[in-house]
Amino acid sequence: MYKKILFIACLTSSLLAQTAQKFKDQQMQGFNQEKKQFGVYKKTQEQEFDAYQKAQNKAYKAYKKELGIFWEEPKLSTNTEWVSYTKDKKTKTDIDFKNQTITLQTIATSQKEAKKNLRLALARAVTIDTKTVQETDPLEIKLSKIKKPFNVKDAKVKADPILSTIIFENKPTRDDVKTYVGSYVKMQNIKIVNSKKVRHAKIYSLNVKLPEDTMIKRSKIYYKQVRKHADKQRLPMALIFAIMHTESSFNPRARSHIPAFGLMQIVPRTAGIDTYKYLYKKKKLVSGSYLYNSTNNIRMGSAYLHILFYRYLKDIKNLDARLYCTIAAYNTGAGNIAWAFTKTHNMKIASPYINTKSPKEVYNKLLKDLKYEEPKHYLKKVTKRMSSYYKLYGS
Repeated sequence: MYKKILFIACLTSSLLAQTAQKFKDQQMQGFNQEKKQFGVYKKTQEQEFDAYQKAQNKAYKAYKKELGIFWEEPKLSTNTEWVSYTKDKKTKTDIDFKNQTITLQTIATSQKEAKKNLRLALARAVTIDTKTVQETDPLEIKLSKIKKPFNVKDAKVKADPILSTIIFENKPTRDDVKTYVGSYVKMQNIKIVNSKKVRHAKIYSLNVKLPEDTMIKRSKIYYKQVRKHADKQRLPMALIFAIMHTESSFNPRARSHIPAFGLMQIVPRTAGIDTYKYLYKKKKLVSGSYLYNSTNNIRMGSAYLHILFYRYLKDIKNLDARLYCTIAAYNTGAGNIAWAFTKTHNMKIASPYINTKSPKEVYNKLLKDLKYEEPKHYLKKVTKRMSSYYKLYGS
């Protein structure tokens, strides 16, 4: 009897083990299937975004080619310059935020036509807001017609002032604008050269110097947003302002070749993905128009600084040393910070070595051994500008 019970128990145990193994195998098979499906989904999303970016680049090149019919050297916006054209492409406005100048050019067949075009262009430049730019710019209209992938987060651009609060003390009236424009658009201020592209036409150029406190006034537009996100992300306001100044000179239409977009120059495929996931617990790409929205841009730029300081570089114990590394990493990535100290891209290896150095030694080491020259200059500029913004805004 005992042997029979023992036999049944062993048989039951064996059957249970087989059932458990079968269940485990089925679970693993299901997991592998889900993993495979996610891999396919991820690849599909990446392919769709690649196609979207290619379509955008194609639109940029096509637009530049159209401009080439009229202009010898067609120019588009950069991280510090906002360049726009009229619908007929014959009048160009170049606002250089870094050098604080407006350059206006128009292709015309008479002085009367040129003065009219330049007046309209200058009036528009000093009164337009970012929302109107997004909705009326010929290039942006072209780009808006490109179908966005399902996984790309889009947003409307806010109506932030661009130059009106710099030029005028109060909201300008029509007479205020007319007086301002009339003070600059005079034939003695206009340079004239023959057009090499349009027959029987000349290029009329006018330079307007912006006020010396342009950069300060531009920063004040974003004070409330910077204050809010500096507090939320436990960062100095001066750091965010200094990064913004260095990245774009407060150009709200900033776009670099990478491409990176907006005030804090967010790259959708790298910092954009990491930051969106940190903020919203979802992995999404963001569009250029999403990043031209100042609220989104400052929120994401501040959050990315938080990720660098409190996650990627958290093992650096001295806060000043970590701050220097964070500034450089915003430009070149955390892996390149590690490389400067250990010739590896692993912060786990680099952090103990960094912790043996004083903040000044860390700063000097970064300036000496960062892999590229750009982040070296970037570190110098941001740390110097932080001092200025501490004086202006405090913490």
